[in-house]
Amino acid sequence: MPRARRVGLTGGIASGKSTVSARLAELGAVVIDYDRLARDVVEPGSPALDQIAARFGADVIAPDGTLVRPALGAIVFADPSALKDLEAITHPAIRDLAAAREQGAGPDAIVVHDNPLLVEMGAAAACDVVIVVDVPEQLQIDRMVRDRQMTEQDARARIAAQASREERLAVADVVIENTGTLEQLSARIDEVWKDLVEPSAR
Repeated sequence: MPRARRVGLTGGIASGKSTVSARLAELGAVVIDYDRLARDVVEPGSPALDQIAARFGADVIAPDGTLVRPALGAIVFADPSALKDLEAITHPAIRDLAAAREQGAGPDAIVVHDNPLLVEMGAAAACDVVIVVDVPEQLQIDRMVRDRQMTEQDARARIAAQASREERLAVADVVIENTGTLEQLSARIDEVWKDLVEPSAR
């Protein structure tokens, strides 16, 4: 059995996915950060940003031509149809950029697509292995309120805007539960990495 080359990594907001991603990078994975891609595709002058301005209006564009993320977020997280319109603009651009980044990796690399919207973008099927970082919804809320100074209402709105916990788990090949200590999480990540590098060893 060949080792996985394309690994999908996802998890709900405040699940700890970024910690998992960082550790996988330390272990040798080539990580493609979709949050970074999402910023790159809306740089001033980009076709995606022009489309966003046309759809959502001048209030989401700053005087220097950059995207005003809080203004856009206030619109799309309160209106599911607006969020779908935004995703129709950004997701194709993100997919194209991710493909270009993957082509730059070596043929033997393990490429981790660190994508919080893996399910929403329909990208799970294109991955050799899908890793889901999973925590209960109440823990997500508690972390957002504590660590990001969000209100509980805003936290619930962010969760509702993503795929459900059940939808993520339905596409998972590997589940990393992140309800324990950082040491426990690190040990679990190392275990998963060993399976990615040597899938026939277990």
